[in-house]
Amino acid sequence: MDDSELRTTEGRPARELWDLDASFHHLNHGSFGAVPRAVLTVQQERRREMESNPVRWFSTLAERLPGVRDELAERLHAPADDTVLVANASAGASVLFRNLAQRRSRVHVAVTDHGYGAVSMGAERLARETGGDYREIALPLEASDEEVLERIADHLATHQTDLLVLDQVTSATARRMPAREATRIAHRHGALVLIDGAHAPGALEDPVIREADVWIGNLHKFWCAPRGTAVLVRNNPDLDLYPLVDSWGGHLPFPDRFDHQGTVDVTAWFAASTAFDHLQRELGWDRIREHAAAMMRLAEREIGQALEAVGVLDPVADTGHAFAPMRLFRLTGDRRWDHDTVDALRVPFMTSTHCIAAFTEFHGVGYLRLSAAPYTTADDIAAMASQGIPTLAAMTGSLPLERTAS
Repeated sequence: MDDSELRTTEGRPARELWDLDASFHHLNHGSFGAVPRAVLTVQQERRREMESNPVRWFSTLAERLPGVRDELAERLHAPADDTVLVANASAGASVLFRNLAQRRSRVHVAVTDHGYGAVSMGAERLARETGGDYREIALPLEASDEEVLERIADHLATHQTDLLVLDQVTSATARRMPAREATRIAHRHGALVLIDGAHAPGALEDPVIREADVWIGNLHKFWCAPRGTAVLVRNNPDLDLYPLVDSWGGHLPFPDRFDHQGTVDVTAWFAASTAFDHLQRELGWDRIREHAAAMMRLAEREIGQALEAVGVLDPVADTGHAFAPMRLFRLTGDRRWDHDTVDALRVPFMTSTHCIAAFTEFHGVGYLRLSAAPYTTADDIAAMASQGIPTLAAMTGSLPLERTAS
């Protein structure tokens, strides 16, 4: 136990709320999240209820899900009648893409080169299948919010755009985007806006961008709900959205039609509000956010120094507008990376060092991406600096293999 540990209201280390393997240093909360033990218990209770009488469970599911939606909308400060549950942010984006593909011809789409790959692929397919144009707005990694807005405005002024897709927090580059201001600019040019807020719930106090036509956010990341839980908020009533899979609720109005999911296991959804309330009660969301920011400031110092020691110049990437619980560090070496090769580092690095991190790339440059959670401690940061970075240098060819830490 160290002094950097966030503690519960009863004085216990926050990490005791999770069942994480204590032999690993968990610094990649941003990819998949981690679910507290009490939240898993609630989900398992719902699963036992489902399995004890499947007919009763599924026959009454549509009657119960509106209450779940209402609880989550209240915590997100979103309108309940415009909030639906989906499996993840990519699924939410696909809901909008399918709607536009069915109701419009020649959908011209703009994304940024910081966009999440899976969502950008869906946006490209929407444009291609409707005969529209797909364009990426190039934004320098270190671009300020003002420069981001200027480049988006310039693009929209010179290219017909029906849909702008913008990440509220970028996955590959770990930065915040001026989503609210960009949405207003896009609307002035007649474009619809999809805000991908995958990382925002929990990490931001008020995550929903109400100006956007559609906002999507994952609850399984910083919110710490079970995986398979995400929210779509429709702020544009002209968009008559349908779930990706047709079911018996297809004739119902929005949002009720989303409550009919057939035999999909949605027990995770019933535990989502518990996740928010549990962490508020045990730790407090303000304290959680302050702790995550402090851990990343510590990481900038200690891991930055470790990277400098193995020859990395300017190891802490300037991302223009840093996202408090995440940081981006330059990889050692000078090779050119792509998504598959940099992501392939994740498991071997974890196995060799017992340090868990994400690896991303932007325009061929590789990065180590770290993210903090309530259970992150200074010991985790120190392990990454002393064990992880020398091993990473060896793995990427910057140091002799014998210098790899055990």
